[in-house]
Formats: sequence, C-alpha cells, structure tokens
Amino acid sequence: MNLHNILLILKKPKIFVYTIIWLMILVVIGTLAQKDLGLFAVQEKYFSSWFFNFGFFPLPGGRLTILIIAINLSFFFFNKNLFKLNKIGILIIHIGAMLLILGAALTAFFSSEGNMVIKEGNKSNYVEDYHYMELSVINTSNPDYDLYTIFDHQLFNRNQKLTHSNIDFDITVIQYIKNCEPMQRSHSNNIQYKGMLKNIMLNEILPLKEEHLNRPGIIFKISNANIEIDGIYGLFLGQAIPQTLKLNGIDYNLVFRKKRTYLPFEIELIDFKKIMHPGTNIAKSFSSEVNLIESDINRKILIKMNEPLRYKNYTFYQSSFIEEESGETSVFAVVENYGRLFPYISSIIMCFGLLLHLIIKLPFFKTKL
Repeated sequence: MNLHNILLILKKPKIFVYTIIWLMILVVIGTLAQKDLGLFAVQEKYFSSWFFNFGFFPLPGGRLTILIIAINLSFFFFNKNLFKLNKIGILIIHIGAMLLILGAALTAFFSSEGNMVIKEGNKSNYVEDYHYMELSVINTSNPDYDLYTIFDHQLFNRNQKLTHSNIDFDITVIQYIKNCEPMQRSHSNNIQYKGMLKNIMLNEILPLKEEHLNRPGIIFKISNANIEIDGIYGLFLGQAIPQTLKLNGIDYNLVFRKKRTYLPFEIELIDFKKIMHPGTNIAKSFSSEVNLIESDINRKILIKMNEPLRYKNYTFYQSSFIEEESGETSVFAVVENYGRLFPYISSIIMCFGLLLHLIIKLPFFKTKL
C-alpha cells in the first residue's frame, strides 16, 4: 500500500467515527483498570501513550488515537466544496474541534503539576513534581553559591551512563525502583557497596495505587573517580542524610528528590489561617496570605480553597496544610497549563458554528414542512 492509498483511507469520515468509538472503549478500559493500577499509572499506560500492550497484542494508545482524529479532521479543510456560504457553520465547527485538539496537545506535552510547600515566614521559588524524580549532584565547594547538575527521570534506564562536564566522575544507573523499603543489611560480602548501601539495602516492593505514597529509589555505580570513591551507591526519596563525596578538592552532595521546576518569581507565606468545624478537629476552610515577589516588587495576595492564584500560566490552589510545634506550613497544588483556555475558546467557537449552521439551514427546514 503506497502513501496515496493511505491518505485516501485517512480522509474517510468513517475513520473519525471509528476512532471516537475506540476512545470510548479506552475510557472504559482505563476506568476498570484504575481499581488495580491507580489513576496515574492508568493515565500513563492508556491515555499518554502511543501504544500499549493488551496481552501480547499492541493497541493504539490515546495519543495515537487523537493524532489520527486530527489528521482526519485536517483533510476536511481540503474539500473543494467546503468554502461556500451554506457550509460556513460546518467550517467553524471543525476549526473549533482542531483548536480543542491543539489545546489537548499543549496540555499533554508541556503542562506540569506538583506542589509547593512553604512554612510561615519562608519563601519558595520552585514546584516539586507529583510523579517524577531527579538525581541532583550539588557542588558545594564555593561559599557563595552551589552548582547544581540535574539528571532527569527520563535517564533512569538500566545501564544508562550519566556524565556532565560539571562533575569529575561517571554515574551508571543499575536500577530505578518505583517503590522501595530501606532495610538494615545483615551482612555484605560485596566490597563495591559504598555509602549507605554498606549498611542499608533497598528492598523493591510493589508500587502502590496512590502514587504519592510510593518511595522511589535508585541504585547506581560511580566510576572514573578513584579507588576510594568508585563503587555502588543507593539513594531513596526522603533520605535524611545526603550522599557526600570529596574528589579533587571538590565537595559533592548527591540527592534523589522530586523533580523541581523553578519559577521566575517567589512566593512568601505571610500568614496561614484555618476555620474548624465546631466541636471537631476537621478544617472547614483554610487560606494563605502570601507575597508574590518578582524583580524585588511585592504584591500581597490571599489564596483560598476555592479562589486560586493565577499568574504567568501557573495556577496555585490552596491544597492542604501541615501543623507542627514549630509552626504552620501551607501546601499549594501548582498547575502549569499552556492549553488552559483552549477548551473554553473552542467550545464557544463550536457553539457559534452550530448555531450559525442551524440558522442557515432554517429556510430549508421550513420548505420541508
């Protein structure tokens, strides 16, 4: 089958019907699988993938299905009989549908979500991702600043070598663990274990459905440093003491943490307030008074449970809070979504197109009556 025949098939209106039906089937499959896999795992497997395996059979995922729909709809604009007055409503509806798909693509490829945790009186300029991790190698030798070298979660494949001109050694990933349990090592005959792994082992356990309850870990090998440093190391999320190295007079800290997205501004928590249900320890509502700091200019803003802060494509929702003896901490859910307005715009356009099409066809309906 040549390219011309493939294009003839893709432009058929039936393709749109079949792909919509397949999307409905995907929603049903994903809904049923969510019980065992959890929301994030289902989203990654069925809706954020190009293909997924159903037993031994590869099937199209959500992204490939949407791409086929976009290609099918785009052929509509090359129809010779389209650009006529009686077709203007249909044309506008298709433009709205294409904008909706464009917004979905922007959201899928460029959006991010995470949280920002700030204690009263403190500031923060970064968001921690809910799902993805990063390995941070921090050069702390300079008293004026720290030099960060970040390796993203996409590089955590077995035998993947991590190198950078900022560090004087190589890192080779041995194993990335989605959920681990640190356990005391009874004995070790492997002299290659270094750092924490000399006394602690990272026992892999089944990932939990609730993604935020998992404790990821990573086991890696350091090489091309020296005899004292070369060996096998391990890190896990929430590790209290970072792995430290000293090589060629340079001090390094190795930290395994949630992926961070740094913002072009800072948020300072001035005051956190909560209102409790009478006679209970359950919060009825809570809010945070914050300073939005950009270019040394402060702007006071109140963020409430149903009144988020929207600024530069970021939306800050009042998510939860932490109470400790040392003070109160506010937790914001932060979403960056470049396609946030597209569903509203495309819906208005499609409604206008549908209304216009009905108005144009109204005389035809009258003659039929």
